[in-house]
Amino acid sequence: MFVYKIDEELSLKLVNHSDAEELFQLTDGSRDHLRAWLPWIDKTTEVTHTKDYIKMSKKMYAEDKGLNCVVLYRGEICGVAGFNELDWTNKIAYIGYWLGEGFTGKGIMTRAAGALTDYAIGELGMNKVDIRAAEGNSASRGVPERLGFTQEGRIRCAEWLYDHYVDHIVYGMLKNEWKK
Repeated sequence: MFVYKIDEELSLKLVNHSDAEELFQLTDGSRDHLRAWLPWIDKTTEVTHTKDYIKMSKKMYAEDKGLNCVVLYRGEICGVAGFNELDWTNKIAYIGYWLGEGFTGKGIMTRAAGALTDYAIGELGMNKVDIRAAEGNSASRGVPERLGFTQEGRIRCAEWLYDHYVDHIVYGMLKNEWKK
């Protein structure tokens, strides 16, 4: 089981079937907060949907294609962070994340994304880490900006969000730029 301790109060753990109920409750309790930027929230209406996500995540991990973790803050699941995709050919790890509403503003996701960047570059041997966020999502965009990622560009109409498209801002960190 993959577990990555970040500091005394924060760690990442490969999402597991035993996390389904707690993860669904976090999702359900943060529904309005998450809906602003996550297109899958309206399709996650019962714990079986979370179980399906976990099953897919475990398959990606087994096939070395991704790594989805629950973020544990003081032992409690507070969100999800990980590699939505591992591109072994081009040595690029794509980070994605979300936090439950009650856990924002504590620096949790910045520390988690920093740890994932460390892991991608130091342990997996990736040359680049990529983070993409909707243009208007200042909280999500703040994570790579605080970590010193370079804003590389915009993907127009990158995602359909319920009733409109949003542009994504692309951030990148190269191996030779990353300082621990």
